[in-house]
Amino acid sequence: MNLQRWIARRETSWQQLDALLKQVEKRGLKSLQASEIQTLASLYRSVSADLARARTQGLGHLMVQNLQALTCRSYTQIYQGSRRQEWQAVWEFVLWGFPAAVRRSRDYIAFGTVLLVGAGLLSFWVAWQDPAFMALVVPEALITQVRDRQELWMGSIVGVEPFAASNIMVNNIKVSFAALAGGITAGIYTTFIMLINGISLGAISALVGQNNLAYPFWAFVFPHGALELPAIFLAAGAGFLIARGVLFPGQYRRIDALKIYGQQAAQLMFGIVPMLVIAGIIEGFFSPSPGVPNFLKYLVGTGLMLGWVAYLRRRKPANNPPFITSR
Repeated sequence: MNLQRWIARRETSWQQLDALLKQVEKRGLKSLQASEIQTLASLYRSVSADLARARTQGLGHLMVQNLQALTCRSYTQIYQGSRRQEWQAVWEFVLWGFPAAVRRSRDYIAFGTVLLVGAGLLSFWVAWQDPAFMALVVPEALITQVRDRQELWMGSIVGVEPFAASNIMVNNIKVSFAALAGGITAGIYTTFIMLINGISLGAISALVGQNNLAYPFWAFVFPHGALELPAIFLAAGAGFLIARGVLFPGQYRRIDALKIYGQQAAQLMFGIVPMLVIAGIIEGFFSPSPGVPNFLKYLVGTGLMLGWVAYLRRRKPANNPPFITSR
């Protein structure tokens, strides 16, 4: 290949691309006509090929550097709109899409909630009357600490807040994804997770209630529980959506039903992880803090719960294009 002749032939295209990029960089992509945008995209592709050829043929470092800069500038201007649209889609999902996904899955979420709350209430009633059952559910060391020393166990978090918060986040996220994955077992494992957590919470509630420590205990639970428990309920709902695809595919093939309900479950999980991260921070730094009055912890928990309910009631304004979600 005659390099000088090739450079002379291609230089006009490089100059044209540079001129278009200067216009875009100064006045924005909207300043171009539709035909100029098509030309910009075409020139970007041809210059990318020129850059690859220049590297292969061993042209001078300055030439390769100039072509690389031209290619990077083109990429930035051409794809910036796509990135903005992606971020806009993320923001719209946060504002409207996630609440819509929760409302659309409310029956599955409600079923998971009933399992945990029902198991918790039954466990509380049995543990209150039967010490043998409480000993079966609650670790002996915990019973001794609460019953004999009249103290809760949250003080162990104080002083190691960052470590505790990260462990709490990881554990809660593991539980949530286990509840989701349990849907593959036709919901059996998801059901087990909800029941076992409900039984544990009910027995511990009976333990602290019998020893007059319910007020500080629930003051600890309420701030982070206002987000953590709903997140667990949503994860259970996601698991039962998967189970629906396994057990009752309806008019779809089972593989297609799994894809449809799996996408709906994934939308729930996108919102669950941030909820658990925030809850873990609260549980690690705020909930166990002895410097925060208990009434303030109840107040924060109530505010978070009311805010969560208000957020779920958000609906996309009618004058905006609808948020696209799988059904």
